[in-house]
Amino acid sequence: MDLLIFKESLFAKGEEFGFSDMELYYQSNGKFSTKVFKGEIDSYNLAVEGGVSFRGIFNGQMGYSYTEKIDEGAILFLLEEAKENVTIIDSEESEVIFGGSEQYEDINLYSKELASVSTEEKIDLLKQIEAECFALSDKVASVNYCLLESHDTEKLIANTKGLEKYEKGNVIYTYISVVVKDKEDIKTAGKLILTRDFSTIEPVTLAKEIVTEALSTLGATSIASKEYPVILKNTAAASMLQVFTQAFSADNVHKGKSRLANKLDTVIANPLVTIIDDPFLKEGFMSRSFDSEGVATQRLQIVENGVLKTYLHNLKTATKDNVQSTGHATKSSYKGTIMVAPSNMFIKPGELSYEDLLEREEEALIITDVQGLHSGANSISGDFSLAANGYLVKGGKIERPVNQITIAGNFFTMLEQVEAIASDLEFGFPMGGYVGSPSLKIKGLAVAGE
Repeated sequence: MDLLIFKESLFAKGEEFGFSDMELYYQSNGKFSTKVFKGEIDSYNLAVEGGVSFRGIFNGQMGYSYTEKIDEGAILFLLEEAKENVTIIDSEESEVIFGGSEQYEDINLYSKELASVSTEEKIDLLKQIEAECFALSDKVASVNYCLLESHDTEKLIANTKGLEKYEKGNVIYTYISVVVKDKEDIKTAGKLILTRDFSTIEPVTLAKEIVTEALSTLGATSIASKEYPVILKNTAAASMLQVFTQAFSADNVHKGKSRLANKLDTVIANPLVTIIDDPFLKEGFMSRSFDSEGVATQRLQIVENGVLKTYLHNLKTATKDNVQSTGHATKSSYKGTIMVAPSNMFIKPGELSYEDLLEREEEALIITDVQGLHSGANSISGDFSLAANGYLVKGGKIERPVNQITIAGNFFTMLEQVEAIASDLEFGFPMGGYVGSPSLKIKGLAVAGE
């Protein structure tokens, strides 16, 4: 059944049922995923998931329902389920159907060129990357992760207040991880590349970067326990910021789950630090012109020169604070509930290169990756204690690789102790937002080693 005809029939029948304001939300996600191992296809998956959700106000309360079917029978099901849910849901918080923003950004998230890339081309790319990794060194024991995924999405939100917005997008990413071995010493390194331009993924360049990094970590040992000046490499910094993004959610502020409560317009970081959320980022995995409630998105400076300027809001949290929604209502799927989450959030890069940060240090510790973030980091207090790997810097140069250490501190204190920011912005895996950071020079962190 045509989606727009389905919408008109749903709203007309909903009015007969006694619903006043009504909303239809449609989402479809297509995913192609494949892995290569030793020149052969290790896994292959093609899936499409989608459906519609309905929200409607009945006797002053909001009812919800969803289905993966889009036909005449689904219309009655959605209305009956939503009407029944009104009697079950006990909430004193009033909810609204949003009539639309004055203006929406015109962005193009769909690449015809990317959509035309064949399955064979995608698999051949992975095989090339794997082959290049093995060709670079006989110490490459395996390419333990050689993954490519492409995603296609469609979204439509429409309601009885006149809002109707549609968006279509696609993106592709590769994640490559290699294992290198020298006698009994085994190390790994990996890299994520996400893009809407397939031609930018260069097998030779990518393989060289990953293998070189993995080889550079062979022979790593621990270091003496003390406080070190730290250069937090971009990928490690992005991973840590990812864990603490929810501190900027107005919903968590209201629930007492954020250390940033009552901190608006106060200094929470070094003036060098500006944290941006940009839903219009060309290569952003979470780019969008409207959120899951139909509110127009906007580029926000959440932290500006160290000062917290705003929280992230959906309609409900914005109403509580008597402000406008920032366009951060998010649903994980058509059947998900409305949450608050960032789009493409990142620390604004500086002008120094990563090498510039190193050259300034007589003695420092580079942290290249951290483990145990979900168990070793408290997203409310900001405290963390994490296993880490990296390099020891002496006289402005890397002296040797380091492992078997633990770094400890507080994320918010760390933001205050940022002393320099590099220009090498990188993003991590998209989980509850697409989060990135350049490399950061931190005044000092406690390190437990030997």
